[in-house]
Amino acid sequence: MMQISAIFSLVVAILLVINFLQMRKHEPLESETLNALVERLEDNPGDEALVEEIRAFDLIVRKAYFTNQWQINTGALLLIIGVAVFATSLIIYSGLRRKIEKPKAETEEYLQSRQLSLRWLGVTGGIIFLLALASAWFSNTYIRDYYAGNTSPAGQDPVKEEDSIEVVTLSESENEYRSDSATPGEEPEGALNKESSAGASDSDEGSSEDVEEIRETEKVYGFEEFKQQHNSFRGPFGQGIVYHTGIPTEWDGTSGQHVIWKVAISKPGYNSPVIWGDRLFLTGGDDDGLIVSCFDRNSGELLWEKEAENIPGSPATMPSTTDDTGLAAPTVATDGYRVYAIFATGDIIAFSMEGERAWARNLGVPQNHYGHSSSLLVWNKKVIVQYDTGSGGRMLALDTQTGETVWDIRRDNNISWASPVLIDYGDKIQVVTNTDPLVAGYDVETGEEIWKLSVMMGEVGPSVAYDDGLVFANNEYASLVAINPEPGAEVIWEKYDYLSEAASPVAHDGRLFLATSYGVLVCYDAKSGSQLWELDLGSQVYSSPVIAEGKIYLMDNTGVMHIVKADDTGTMISQPALGEPSFAVPAFADGKIYIRGDGNLYCIGK
Repeated sequence: MMQISAIFSLVVAILLVINFLQMRKHEPLESETLNALVERLEDNPGDEALVEEIRAFDLIVRKAYFTNQWQINTGALLLIIGVAVFATSLIIYSGLRRKIEKPKAETEEYLQSRQLSLRWLGVTGGIIFLLALASAWFSNTYIRDYYAGNTSPAGQDPVKEEDSIEVVTLSESENEYRSDSATPGEEPEGALNKESSAGASDSDEGSSEDVEEIRETEKVYGFEEFKQQHNSFRGPFGQGIVYHTGIPTEWDGTSGQHVIWKVAISKPGYNSPVIWGDRLFLTGGDDDGLIVSCFDRNSGELLWEKEAENIPGSPATMPSTTDDTGLAAPTVATDGYRVYAIFATGDIIAFSMEGERAWARNLGVPQNHYGHSSSLLVWNKKVIVQYDTGSGGRMLALDTQTGETVWDIRRDNNISWASPVLIDYGDKIQVVTNTDPLVAGYDVETGEEIWKLSVMMGEVGPSVAYDDGLVFANNEYASLVAINPEPGAEVIWEKYDYLSEAASPVAHDGRLFLATSYGVLVCYDAKSGSQLWELDLGSQVYSSPVIAEGKIYLMDNTGVMHIVKADDTGTMISQPALGEPSFAVPAFADGKIYIRGDGNLYCIGK
């Protein structure tokens, strides 16, 4: 046993050291092959097959790295166990030998030589053991150092918890900026009225007479009014359920069939369109700047386009992000008075519906090796921000009129790319989030944690789904779970067969629908978890399914919309093509569907 454990520990130690040296030689999340493919794409920007090859290879690289992290953690644990077994065996062996072995005539020189050999053997073994543990530790932290160095400008540290965060507001009368320190607002009192509740309590600091007047006149919209809009990622409340009717099921972006209008987008971004009334909003970003755009949804006319700039704390240079995330991945949110946008720089900014800057602030450059992608929510005069980065978990609610902090909580979870979801359960409106390792619900009014379960793992991208008192969360390499969202929450059922990497599931009318990244759409019975059907779409999927009028609308990466009956049959209705790649979730309003393609924005109707 002693010899076996010694050999085992030595082999594991050497493998950990070799692994660390390889990571130092080859940057994590970077690949010469991938870089070469990207260079080829620059020479052939219209090569769709090459684009798909790049995305597939990038997925392989990220999965391999995630697997490597698991191997490192497992190796370190095995090394500790192996050394413990060796030490125990050595102690037992030495004790038995002293009891059984007859004393031998040994010279003093021999004893000194043996003692010196044992000492050097122990020192050498100890050094190898410490090197192996250090390699495991630094292998795990190397990725953090890697993206920290790529997301903060030279010489600038990410904003820490104790740092002062500045809020910039625009004086409407003087048209100039002023800067105030953000202070938490007072917690609102009383239960939330779902239809027309009172706003959060006023905060004297950082406010003005103009702001107070606006605060008193702005109505707080409730559930029924939000249902008439498409005001956030995946529709109202972020649940993926759309309440509009007369949505088309046939079109052809190439020929123009049923395309009411089509306009070019000025800057790239993976965020989805958002609508309030006759206004449609998008964001975009590149190394030259970050923008918020407002279109007339009826005509496609660009009404205004504003830059997110001159924000204290914003990095001097754009952070490094991957091509499939970019600088403008989060979707905006709007309450009909202002539109709220956040970018990979940590900048969050609010504009009026007419394009006048209301306020802006920087939350600290997020430590994120892909780029920040969590979308915003708005409810009861609060902008909800899920800000889980490499420096820790964090959730904030900001005052919609001033940008000041209403509540700010630190969370015991890792980085996440998922977006928050609002659910109406019991006597409270909850903000529900999906992270590693927690799926958790919070009181939207105070930020107080209502429940949490440590059931998730990995690089979490999908948001949760909700239907009839159950929350559904999943992630690739983890599991799919159904949870009762209340104090003492429990897993009702759990599945492992089909899991999504990026697409968020959607639940409606007793069924749960989930799309895998490799293009399989699956339907489960929401109460029991039994699988009802599966449908192979034959192409990659990053977008999330949305349900409208009893139909699932799911865009694949090539720009084909798969429209499927949201029932027990999973019957394919149609597969209209946009004519260009698309990765965003569509928006809906008044019998029309709005789709963001790779380079254009489309309005499609009958």
